[in-house]
Amino acid sequence: VACGECGAGDGARCSQTLGRPLGQGSDASVGLAAVIATQRVEHGIPHAVSCRALGVSQAWFYKWCHSDGSPRRARRKALAATIGYLFAKHKRTYGSPRITADLRDMGWRVSVNTVAALMREQGLVARRKRRRHGTTKPDKSARKAPDLLGRDFSPRDHPNLAWVGDLTEIPTDEGKLHLASVIDLHSRRVPGFAMGVHHDAALARAALCMAIAVRGGSVAGVIFHTDQGGEYTGELFASACRSARVTQSMGRTGSALDNAAAESFNSTLEWELLRNNHFHTREEARHAVAAWIDEYNVERRHSTNGMLSPVDYERACGQQRSEQPAGEQHAQKRAA
Repeated sequence: VACGECGAGDGARCSQTLGRPLGQGSDASVGLAAVIATQRVEHGIPHAVSCRALGVSQAWFYKWCHSDGSPRRARRKALAATIGYLFAKHKRTYGSPRITADLRDMGWRVSVNTVAALMREQGLVARRKRRRHGTTKPDKSARKAPDLLGRDFSPRDHPNLAWVGDLTEIPTDEGKLHLASVIDLHSRRVPGFAMGVHHDAALARAALCMAIAVRGGSVAGVIFHTDQGGEYTGELFASACRSARVTQSMGRTGSALDNAAAESFNSTLEWELLRNNHFHTREEARHAVAAWIDEYNVERRHSTNGMLSPVDYERACGQQRSEQPAGEQHAQKRAA
């Protein structure tokens, strides 16, 4: 390997040349040390192996690594600055796994542990979600649907196989604004939501109707899982489900774990938006929540989706299915 002043086979002369302080001697010496550092970062080759292959002193290389002007330090500073920018961009809600995914999309080769360490050095701590208090109002006399999910909220192979829904409230100076949501377990996308002053079946039905429309108008056979709130057990909502050939499923009263996926979505909304903002009017809250849900669907990375946003995950799965032979696609649908 040629390195300007010296070759890999002339270890003694090369070590003498590189023995001078950083910044003195040839640019080739500095470039060679940068190559050694890069091999470890980008290809996982130990420094000792690179030093032996190039015939340079490990002692010199490690001294060079701790010099203020090394490319390694410059890269670390640039990486730390980029992490700070991404943390602020996502309103202090992204932890090291999501920040790492962003960095890799930007072309950085970096591990989650490195990102976590740099975040700790800068005091960047993502807000943690806390358990929210439910707003379920059960109707003891209403019809109850059986639990068809049994706490299985794992991703489905296709869209429109299983949905979950719930209602939550958004405080404003004018009073509460209620949100009803519909979440597809395939990708965690929110195809339907509705907001209103009243916490009732009409609001839940409006969210369901939006989800059906967004999914093309035909979702026959989808399971829609909720809690036993009166807005879901009443005839108004049940009739809408029957008309769309949607099968209702319900968890037990008072058990948040029976509707954990919907509860998780509401908790994310609370900790990423509601706790950071004060809304003077319901209209102000309505616009903010709608914008947040759009960002959640299109941009926000989801761990269940391999750090892809719901929309990107659905697009990737759709492309993968389109590349499969027709026989395999039919077999998967039958299995689902």
